[in-house]
Amino acid sequence: MKKSIFSKTATFAFGLMLLIGTVLAGCSSKSGGSQGSDKDGEWAGQQITVMMIGDFAMEDKTDPITGESAKGVKVLKEEFEKQHPGATVKFVLMPWEGYTEKTQAMITSGEADVYQMPGVADFAPQGVLEPLQPWIDKDPDFNLDVFIDNQIEGWQALGPDSKELDIFGLPFLGDARFISYDKQLFDEWGVEYLSEYPTMEEVAEKAKQMTGKNPKTGEQNYGIWFRGDWSSAFTLVDLAEGQNGQWGTGFAWDEVKFNFNSKEMLNGLNWLLDMQSYAPKGIVSNQGNEKWLTKDNNIAIMLNQGPGDTVKPAYAQGLGDRIGISQEFKNDDGQGGLFAGSPITIAKDSKNKELAWEWLKFATSDFVQKYVYEELGLVPSVKSATEWASVKEQPLMLSVFEAMSTPTTPRYPWGSSQPRYILTSEIEAALTGKRSAEAALEKAQKESTEWVENR
Repeated sequence: MKKSIFSKTATFAFGLMLLIGTVLAGCSSKSGGSQGSDKDGEWAGQQITVMMIGDFAMEDKTDPITGESAKGVKVLKEEFEKQHPGATVKFVLMPWEGYTEKTQAMITSGEADVYQMPGVADFAPQGVLEPLQPWIDKDPDFNLDVFIDNQIEGWQALGPDSKELDIFGLPFLGDARFISYDKQLFDEWGVEYLSEYPTMEEVAEKAKQMTGKNPKTGEQNYGIWFRGDWSSAFTLVDLAEGQNGQWGTGFAWDEVKFNFNSKEMLNGLNWLLDMQSYAPKGIVSNQGNEKWLTKDNNIAIMLNQGPGDTVKPAYAQGLGDRIGISQEFKNDDGQGGLFAGSPITIAKDSKNKELAWEWLKFATSDFVQKYVYEELGLVPSVKSATEWASVKEQPLMLSVFEAMSTPTTPRYPWGSSQPRYILTSEIEAALTGKRSAEAALEKAQKESTEWVENR
């Protein structure tokens, strides 16, 4: 009889424990981030798909530069779903190669709610992006002042029925261009470091002084290097800006006017032709800089450099203290340089725009901005980054943030279309002696203007 009573009691107790466990699990789900599984959460049943471009990966991976483990975007998924109980976020991750065509295909077929979109100025006129100003206005907890100066303005674009620039994207990944230099070579040559805001004359003088046999090592050194191909148009335009010139005017194509044949552009191209005397051979084919960011570096000054080319590799190689950064050439108002990076946008046809807006705020929060910097070595777009301990450990980043706050040359629209490639081709023709600087720029002006008129 005792055995029978014990058996019934044990069965009842076990059942009671299961019931209590189930109730507790349900309470935990409602209170703390079930990562998409909370059926009773505030965002229950809602899902967004987020497209991201670059070296993002879902799972942890090894950084090819530092050799350290980098967390996958699954940590973003987990945190977002924790903050938004019941919601689910999915990712479409793509490489930079062919991203424009792939983005167009995705947005045409409505595959995602949120897009990382460097080409926002090309997509906004199609009417496929959600204007963000109404969302900003009705969200009292969101403030545009969190972003580095000029980042919001730089990503403004024209909608399909608007003549005024509007906000279609929030800054997500930052980017900038600047001048890098090797302090060790300057020391060995006895030349004063570049100033923070050098002029064309200063750069030319110091490049000339450091071209030849290094007085300490006896090795051949070159005073300067720049790409004569892909980015040469941006280098030339910045040279014009340093003389108070500009690439042109206008944003909408029916208003764009080019200044490719201006005296400032001509002076800049002739300056580049002169700088070839102090550069290694091969700049037109992106060669001659193979030793840059190595202990055997032989180039003193590098024009038109980016953070991805400089900051992470420098610290990974133990050269962070050896490299200096100066700003690109600026006009009399302190403005100049290339505006670049990646904003994030909401698709016009998204079925869950409120949740998509929540993702935009999340992606520009310190949690995500620290993730992209500390895990992937990408550039954050928020002012708070200047105070992060991880940034202070890599002080070169402070100069990058400075460069991000003063650009005037838009990567879009003209920099992503045929006029930019026409100008690049003509710069190459001048650098290789096929055309004079004046003839090259006149040809670039004529063909670019015709392209706009006939597009």
